[in-house]
Amino acid sequence: MFPLRSGVRLSQSLRSSSPRFNASLSRSYSDESDLADIFSMIGAPNWSVKSLLPNPASKPPQTITPKELHHLLRISALPQPASAEEEQSMIDTLESQIHFVKEIQLVDTTGVEPLPRIRDESSDAVKEHTIGVEQLKEYLAKEHTSGRRGRIQRIVGVKNDRPDGEAWDGDALKSATKTEGKYFVVEIGESPSL
Repeated sequence: MFPLRSGVRLSQSLRSSSPRFNASLSRSYSDESDLADIFSMIGAPNWSVKSLLPNPASKPPQTITPKELHHLLRISALPQPASAEEEQSMIDTLESQIHFVKEIQLVDTTGVEPLPRIRDESSDAVKEHTIGVEQLKEYLAKEHTSGRRGRIQRIVGVKNDRPDGEAWDGDALKSATKTEGKYFVVEIGESPSL
């Protein structure tokens, strides 16, 4: 019923059985001198994202044409620029983004394994997301075993006919701001003359 329990038993047995497994399962912590070195490295920034952006003083030749910009905006279902200044601003922004992506692509990633998932895998996060018996007590109390083989069955409880709370009183006009008899009244503005 609890697959987590077998995983815990397996890891406990591996820890106790062989020193070879102990080395792979234990975590080595650094001493205070290593921490001081780390803090000195990350204490003062020595790099900026701005170094990946194009230099505003030297204007590289424009690679995106207005026709390409209009095409990209159209296939992205984005509004077209209203003026020539807005169009030039969009082209400049797109140029800087393309330059940024090209700089990121130049980074050497040999030997770097990609992350299998993006989430917090610390021991505190694992404890927080682990479902244990404490969380299941309420649901386990609604079950009982029956029969020779100990089949687990849910205890039939009282059916909640109104899970959303109070019953609807049938008065749809109660929240209307203006009514006429048994109908809603909707105010509309003057329609433009044709």
